[in-house]
Amino acid sequence: MLLLNKPYGVVCQFSGGGRTLASLVDVPRVYPAGRLDADSEGLVVLTDDGALQAAIANPRHKVAKVYRAQVEGVATRAALAALAKGVELNDGMTRPARARAIDEPEGLWPRDPPIRVRQQIPTSWIELEIAEGRNRQVRRMTAAVGFPTLRLVRWRVGPWSVEGIAPGEWREVENPGVEGLRNKL
Repeated sequence: MLLLNKPYGVVCQFSGGGRTLASLVDVPRVYPAGRLDADSEGLVVLTDDGALQAAIANPRHKVAKVYRAQVEGVATRAALAALAKGVELNDGMTRPARARAIDEPEGLWPRDPPIRVRQQIPTSWIELEIAEGRNRQVRRMTAAVGFPTLRLVRWRVGPWSVEGIAPGEWREVENPGVEGLRNKL
């Protein structure tokens, strides 16, 4: 099993147009356990274990994913409380989430290209933990409470973290299998 720090602009698949995972990982027969949009960065778990891949990606297994989002504006207590309760999106209500304001994460790498900055509008950081994975969910959730996401980094998936892995780099870890994953959660 591999832990990859997917850079901004990389498509989370091994084939197709543009820059893909194949440009970063030359290990045969591993596949991403869940997707991460091209304009998002951070941890992608790659495995050749189909059952483990499904367990990580399927929301019914409730594998927590932690995101750190730089948002436009200074996140309010009311917005964080709304995120924690769950917000109404066009495809229904989200599950409750853990949401908190954080300082800019230590050890965060510069994004290439950098986010757009507007002098008159400050930014802040939110850490959001969810156990579902709808399309562009974190971005839609922060926008729904009035704080559009400017930069999104997946920091953790279950027990694994992106800490110590440079953008575009990966490291191999022991494959816990589905039962081992359940024991770690």
